[in-house]
Amino acid sequence: MGRLIIFLFVFFSLYGGLHLYGFLKVRQALEIGPGLTVVLVIFMATMVFAPVLVRISERHGFELVARFMAYIGYTWMGLLFIFASVSFALDIYRLLLHIGRFILHTDLSGITLSSQHSFIIAFLFSVAITVYGTFEALGIRTEHITIKSDKIPEIVDRLRIVQISDVHLGLIVGNKRLERIINRIKAANPDILVSTGDLVDGQMDDPSSFANMLRKIAAKHGKFAITGNHEFYAGQARSLDFIEKAGFAILRGEGVNVSGWLNIVGVDDAVGKHYGVVRNGSEKELLSRFSREKFTLLLKHRPLVDEDAIGLFDLQLSGHAHKGQIFPFSIITKLSYPNHAGLLKLEKNSRLYVSRGSGTWGPPIRFLSPPEVTLIELVHEETTR
Repeated sequence: MGRLIIFLFVFFSLYGGLHLYGFLKVRQALEIGPGLTVVLVIFMATMVFAPVLVRISERHGFELVARFMAYIGYTWMGLLFIFASVSFALDIYRLLLHIGRFILHTDLSGITLSSQHSFIIAFLFSVAITVYGTFEALGIRTEHITIKSDKIPEIVDRLRIVQISDVHLGLIVGNKRLERIINRIKAANPDILVSTGDLVDGQMDDPSSFANMLRKIAAKHGKFAITGNHEFYAGQARSLDFIEKAGFAILRGEGVNVSGWLNIVGVDDAVGKHYGVVRNGSEKELLSRFSREKFTLLLKHRPLVDEDAIGLFDLQLSGHAHKGQIFPFSIITKLSYPNHAGLLKLEKNSRLYVSRGSGTWGPPIRFLSPPEVTLIELVHEETTR
């Protein structure tokens, strides 16, 4: 409860501050009367608390209301973030011009922006990017990487592993979006399907239709999943039950051997420690149980590499960061997770691949971070050890 209170305090402080910044920009640029001011304040206050109102509505069975408020509230969240980002950049520009004018004693009025012009530019940019980002979020791509290793038997032509991550099934990412993801999965014709966490969202009370759709996906050597942070937010028991009904074997601090030469090892997301339910020991200890003569695939939600485990796995598949989902938030995720997207070669022949995610969290928007389904092909390579 204490952690929840701290989280809510931080969230409402930051999100409320973002609204205050936007409100001041409107008041600075436009002459609005008391009536419109009151309307704007009420709207922004409602949007600040929209995520909570969505959850309350869904909890009490008002799904249509919850879905409507989710689309409005989270789309507004994305638009406001973009507006604030562009406005802040223009504020920096105006500040630099002011400093330049003071230092150089030069008239720079020809390239100076007024408050009104800055507001209009930021508003138009935010609307345009929001519209574009809504379509980008629907444009699921198939990323294709090939991993070569002498641990893969020569008799194996190639093994196709399909990764989905951060789908966030719930009010926003529903049946239609899931169908797009499934079509990409089927087109990739997986031998193995893996989900690297956050398959569900914190707002998921009736997931049966999603489970039915996922269960129908065929994978020759099985489907495997791990927990992400949202599996715990949504309720551990309910999330695990959903994942099993969707046809996945859940790996929680454990591993399996597939076809005799492939180890698949999965760990719980670290947030589970706060719930007292993580099954992981140290990754080094866990991975040491499996033969290094066999190709070892490590499923881990967050794109963090345990230095002590390098060399004990051949490929780590992760997600979580969404590559920021909406630029420039990607700058923040890059600072938090230096390897927040793509393939990275590590020492001792280990590799890390980080998915941008297949769905969206919060705003149904992506900007400069399109969603993906990843096809990893494992092929034999003759090397001298």
